[in-house]
Amino acid sequence: MQEIKKYVEENQQRFLDELFELLRIPSVSADPKYKDDVIKTAEFVAEKLKSAGADKVELCETAGYPIVYGEKIIDQSKPTVLVYGHYDVQPPDPLELWDTPPFEPTVRDGKIFARGACDDKGQFYMHVKAFELMQEKGLLGCNVKFMIEGEEEVGSENLGVFVENNKERLSADVVLISDTAMISLENPSLETGLRGLSYVEVEVTGPNRDLHSGVYGGAVANPATILAKMIASLHDENNHIAVPGFYDDVAELSDSERKQINEAPFELETYKEDLGIKEIWGEKGYTTLERTGIRPTLEVNGIWGGYIGEGAKTVLPSKANAKISMRLVPNQDSETITQLFKKHFESIAPDYVTVKVSPHHGGEPVVTPTDSVAYKAAAKAIAESFGKEPIPTRGGGSIPIVALFEKELGIKTVLMGFGLDSDNLHSPNEKYDIANYLKGIETIPLFYKYFNELS
Repeated sequence: MQEIKKYVEENQQRFLDELFELLRIPSVSADPKYKDDVIKTAEFVAEKLKSAGADKVELCETAGYPIVYGEKIIDQSKPTVLVYGHYDVQPPDPLELWDTPPFEPTVRDGKIFARGACDDKGQFYMHVKAFELMQEKGLLGCNVKFMIEGEEEVGSENLGVFVENNKERLSADVVLISDTAMISLENPSLETGLRGLSYVEVEVTGPNRDLHSGVYGGAVANPATILAKMIASLHDENNHIAVPGFYDDVAELSDSERKQINEAPFELETYKEDLGIKEIWGEKGYTTLERTGIRPTLEVNGIWGGYIGEGAKTVLPSKANAKISMRLVPNQDSETITQLFKKHFESIAPDYVTVKVSPHHGGEPVVTPTDSVAYKAAAKAIAESFGKEPIPTRGGGSIPIVALFEKELGIKTVLMGFGLDSDNLHSPNEKYDIANYLKGIETIPLFYKYFNELS
């Protein structure tokens, strides 16, 4: 461990400088205007994998953005780790809410502020530097394969085809992912499950054109008003989701399992203070930790219609739209939920508007085993690095490809994330603590050590 810590300390500034260089490239996969930058990012990652010591590094073309693949096979008899990450990032909007430019990494109070700092550039790059460390110090005890994609933030549409067509090349004993969070450096944790996802866009149309709100207001239904009423009806008075059949397949946890979840360190007042809210909200009968980990949700991610520019324009809009995501828990199926939502939303539309529901992408919920060799290796690595046993937790986010890896490659995943829930993922002022970044580089080599010893 001392040899690892010394290498990280000696190379700390270089590790940060390289990450800053990566963060400066605006690899926004959702917006075509960033296409050249996304490809430039893939090329940067490939070059860094090569310089770290990976063999057979290549940019694998897909129907979308390329997947960066690299490997180091030291001994076919050794276990193999498949590292997954993504180099694309969320759009930075709204830009005016950033304290500093989103693609100019800035350090404040020991934290790196930039889009992608935690999700997922800072986290996957820990693995590149940890790999370099193991190569330099002769500590690599396992074979390693890297698969870093550029479309995670838009649903990983082309990853499934790549995995299906490259099963032999991607064969491994475990998938290792750092795209999740831990409770804190003082209370390290390992996520043992992720929620699935159903993402849709809805459009409500009224009149065949925008209308003068004085001439037509009160006589013609306003699609924005109708959309708001329809959305409001999607939760009942107990904040349960009011889509028929939505909960039919939800896996209910036992009292002992719920008790274990709620034993994780959590201060409600600190939580509210951090978010700047007076009170929490959620499904009746469940705690905050349960609502964000083991219960399904339905959230509006964006809503628009009519005039939203500066000043006033008295208009009754022809259309109103919203983007809606539903997080799913074990036993729920994303396609089933999408169809249930579509049927229900269309059924509650009044006759004076028409409704269109367009599915975007989805993914399945997963639970990772805590009795596997890989999980035990991750737990031992964290215990040695942090001096404290990790707490098992359930993650509220979604990584759809985890279920894909299990289906196509027949292997489980270890979710060894070093981010924090407070890192503003998908929000302005995304951040990643330097201490977490460096701690990840220190801890990852220990996973390889124990995975090799326990396998």
